[in-house]
Amino acid sequence: MKEVMAIVRLNMMNRTKRALADAGITSMHAKECLGRGKGLVEIPILNGAEKRYEEMMDELGSAGRLVPKRMISIIVPNKLVKTVVDTIITVNKTGKSGDGKIFVLPVANAHRVRTGESGDEVLDL
Repeated sequence: MKEVMAIVRLNMMNRTKRALADAGITSMHAKECLGRGKGLVEIPILNGAEKRYEEMMDELGSAGRLVPKRMISIIVPNKLVKTVVDTIITVNKTGKSGDGKIFVLPVANAHRVRTGESGDEVLDL
């Protein structure tokens, strides 16, 4: 059993949920988060640089603002990890910086509180 944790753009969340549901993955958790990659860019500075404002182009790369993102957590049996990862990549890949990251983590066990079941059978797939 694995946890697939993905950080995606806010505007891609609905597409990601639909694509995962179409792939048979309906259970997930999501929460708001803030973050950035290795680039040190503020959105207003980037917007000004794109418009070729010289003073903004000089500032490009000197600021490190955290950008709103969405963090998705999906626990799946090992055999579905590739499906989840491939689906998330397919939907979210634009080829631009900020497309997101995916982490795959081991999960030792899971327990359903209501019934006391444990293991893969508690996963709602």
